[in-house]
Amino acid sequence: MSQRLDDNAVVRLPRGVRMREDKARGGWVLLAPERIFQLDEIAHAIMANVDGTRRVSEIIDALAVDFDAERDRIRHDVLALFHALIDRGVLEVIS
Repeated sequence: MSQRLDDNAVVRLPRGVRMREDKARGGWVLLAPERIFQLDEIAHAIMANVDGTRRVSEIIDALAVDFDAERDRIRHDVLALFHALIDRGVLEVIS
């Protein structure tokens, strides 16, 4: 399994990691074994598009439309988040 991340990559949450609403913390979190990652509003919007089938470019395009924002800015934010989560082992590249 390659961890090469580009616009054609498909990402997913690895086994044992899930996204969940945490009402006690007042937002969304990624739950991983013995770890929890609080998602801000932007990170949640990005991660809500991760389904293990969409390419990174499709996620970027959808967010650019949803937020009526410049695609390059969205791309920068998406790739930055994905790289950080891959480095922490809570997101993986599957193709």
